Amino acid sequence: MKDLKFEQKSFLSRLEAADQLSALAEALRHGGNAELELGPGKMSLRVPDELRTEIEVEVGDGEIEMEIELKWPTRQAGAA
Repeated sequence: MKDLKFEQKSFLSRLEAADQLSALAEALRHGGNAELELGPGKMSLRVPDELRTEIEVEVGDGEIEMEIELKWPTRQAGAA
């Protein structure tokens, strides 16, 4: 069972999507506890110095789908 799952689907302009990705990039750049504005609320996440990443691009059925996945452990290394 997942501890938390948040999913948001919406239609954005290219500029709005760029703003959302820029905000995420800024949060990653600063690390520590990053606050992200997601819709009407904010989410605070602890972001470590190293992440696992996966980028996936699928083309088919008249669409291009790009997924950018970032993963990191919920506990800091060495924590009990």
